[in-house]
Amino acid sequence: MAEPIDYHVKPSKTEPDAKDELDRLVQSLHEHGVLRMANDLVCANTAITKVLVDGLNKDGTLNVIQNLSILAMALSRVPPDEFYRLVFALKDASAAVSQWAAPENDDVAPGVRGSYRLLHDESLWRAIMPLVEGLKALGEGMKRPVDKPISQFSGKPSGA
Repeated sequence: MAEPIDYHVKPSKTEPDAKDELDRLVQSLHEHGVLRMANDLVCANTAITKVLVDGLNKDGTLNVIQNLSILAMALSRVPPDEFYRLVFALKDASAAVSQWAAPENDDVAPGVRGSYRLLHDESLWRAIMPLVEGLKALGEGMKRPVDKPISQFSGKPSGA
């Protein structure tokens, strides 16, 4: 007697498979010119590299890169809550400065009595003392010699 044929009908496709999606992606890249641009970049590899190296090899560009890295190193040491306070204090200070208007009577000086009263104004001294301390720290920092900024940051000697 004959054996039955084991035949399973494959279900019809209801959604695209990975190959269909890849073909569609390649076609879209072609239609939008991305493949041509990528091909041109690969073919012009040496010319593009030369332009980049020539641009990066200028003193000004090197200074920008080093200054940005120094800024990033400094910011990495500032806790976010302190940075938040500093930035918003600077914003408030700039708003106060921009809204300040000179008195209409410019010829009236505070005089000796007015200056004396300012010297005894507690709120004024509370506002000025952080600036004085900051100026002291700035002065000390400006005196500090620096061999190479990365050596100063990492603590490693510059020859290592």
